[in-house]
Amino acid sequence: MRFRQYKFKFYLNARHGIYKNGLMGEIHPHTWEIVINVVKGRDETVKFHHLEHRVEEFLSAYQDKTLNDVPPFDMINPTLENICEYFKEELTKILNRNGWIFLMMEISESPSMSYVVSLIDDSYTEEMQTINSITDRILKDIKENDETK
Repeated sequence: MRFRQYKFKFYLNARHGIYKNGLMGEIHPHTWEIVINVVKGRDETVKFHHLEHRVEEFLSAYQDKTLNDVPPFDMINPTLENICEYFKEELTKILNRNGWIFLMMEISESPSMSYVVSLIDDSYTEEMQTINSITDRILKDIKENDETK
């Protein structure tokens, strides 16, 4: 089976304050850019709007809010890294339910720097071993496809 890779971009307007040494810093706004790289089977019908709607629905809980007031960031320091890790976990569930495979995600709070998480970063639980096996096949198919061009 051949796969196709896609990249989606989403934007989230939200504020946050970072805790340092037990004290919260100044709450300030960002327009977060969220980039998700995913793969889908080549033979499958791709309904972009369906996935976009699901992701936007998830992000709506954080849109125009102070992240420190919204779970889980009312208990977790809303650093760029923590936000990215949490969103990756939740968005992977959404992607998987809709027939997509998560490859990589970047979140940036400024145009000059992003935090990146990818499938490669995950620990090898039984579930991740299965996903990694699928990913290996995907990457092999992509490489073979590129070599035949």
